[in-house]
Amino acid sequence: MEAARIIQKAVFSLKIKTYILLVVGFFLLISIIGIPVLIVWLLGFGQYYSKRYYENLTCQLTTQHLIFSKGAFFRVEKTIPLENIQDLTFIENPILNLLELRVLKIETAGSSNPHGSDMKLIGINEAEKFKQKVLDQREVLVRKPNIESSSNDKDESLAVLREIRDLLKDFKAEK
Repeated sequence: MEAARIIQKAVFSLKIKTYILLVVGFFLLISIIGIPVLIVWLLGFGQYYSKRYYENLTCQLTTQHLIFSKGAFFRVEKTIPLENIQDLTFIENPILNLLELRVLKIETAGSSNPHGSDMKLIGINEAEKFKQKVLDQREVLVRKPNIESSSNDKDESLAVLREIRDLLKDFKAEK
């Protein structure tokens, strides 16, 4: 089996930092208890957090997998085999539209997540092209075993036919 090589690395928009700052700020604002924390969030901690999050954000498409890692203080890495990917969906909302960002939601077969999404990639530059690359590589990977198995089946069938031919020649020679 060949080693997985990187096909493409996703490039994330700097606007993700603003998105994180706004979304967390919004939730702090609507929760009455979070209003005092909102001041700390907006005065510096939120900027520090969103910067750290952005710096740790990576996504790589390899020949076999989609590898995504994120986290500001605790890093999480997730690897999804391409053959398990069932659906790639774009999500938009008013804040994302304002910042010209998109969310690429990835769903897999047998997802253990009750919401059905295994991965959400926020703010990939040229998200449509990245999505198409993932779909193209998945197609290559899914078709590859069929090509290999059909050539193996042909070789096995040919070997059986040769064996039958040889047996028939031996049978004819004995008569």
